Amino acid sequence: MSTETHTHAEGSKHHGGPLIYTANLFALMFLTVITVAAASFNFGSANVVIALAIASVKAILVGLFFMHLLWDKPVNAIILIAGFLFLGIFLMFDFLDVTSRNNYLPRNMPNMDNATPAPDSMNPLKTPAPRPLDPASAKAEEPAPAKAEEHK
Repeated sequence: MSTETHTHAEGSKHHGGPLIYTANLFALMFLTVITVAAASFNFGSANVVIALAIASVKAILVGLFFMHLLWDKPVNAIILIAGFLFLGIFLMFDFLDVTSRNNYLPRNMPNMDNATPAPDSMNPLKTPAPRPLDPASAKAEEPAPAKAEEHK
């Protein structure tokens, strides 16, 4: 058993105070604004890389400050890094598997080269929009409200 006693005041000096949490809040909000701004531009295939890079920085900030990994035992950080490392390795195997496959069509898929096209009456881009009803004819077609029956 340990004979050391720690009071709450001694342990709190190692953790961040309101200033650190406020700075972290503003950093996360700034990165969120950058994420939204980056999503409005078309960077081609780099869109995913940019979004994941910003999300990774945000995740590191949350892990370091809100999960207290910055002030925790180093073994917990090693476990976290090892988990992400193995996740990356497993995802790389998935990407290698996807890129090595041929794009075969299913055997039961019919040949669509000589397929009959859909008639224009079923194509919403080629049919005219329905006309609105004339207000005078719409009132004439409305059924009269039912009369209340008298109960005796």
